[in-house]
Amino acid sequence: MHRDYIDFQDRSCPLGFLITFRCYGTWFHGDSRGSVDRKTFNSYGAPEISPTPNWVAKEMSSVEHPPFELNAKCRQIVEEAIREVATFRKYDLIALSVRTNHVHVVENAPVKPERAMDAFKAYSTRRLRANGLVGIGQKVWARHGSTRYLWTKEHVGLAAEYVERGQGNDLPEFD
Repeated sequence: MHRDYIDFQDRSCPLGFLITFRCYGTWFHGDSRGSVDRKTFNSYGAPEISPTPNWVAKEMSSVEHPPFELNAKCRQIVEEAIREVATFRKYDLIALSVRTNHVHVVENAPVKPERAMDAFKAYSTRRLRANGLVGIGQKVWARHGSTRYLWTKEHVGLAAEYVERGQGNDLPEFD
């Protein structure tokens, strides 16, 4: 049996998380840009969902509100809100990129990444509403998001590089 250096690392505590969440109505399962499904396509090593126009059309037909995209002012407010969460809760914010239809955060926090993501979304939404950029009933974020555990310094570095400069289709391997 071939042993890799990874076999000798402490994998009990991640060094960080890559958190990604999308704006409401801007990206659906089966999208040609790539997607995963937590029920069947998100197990370790599983491929992304193949482009499936019928699935996209079905999901689009169930959208209750118009799609939401972040303009320059919204992006600035979301970035400020995420930085406020990180400072207040003492999260180590490593990298942040707020795009027009999604947000990437690389951080290290003493909580599960889902909890940090929920706080980022809630603070951002509250701040957008306070600035009159989002109506009371308008949905801003898609349900859940992606939370990748980063186990090594190399993984954290790759994730930060991707968030700050990569933004293409090629998400690095963190295995």
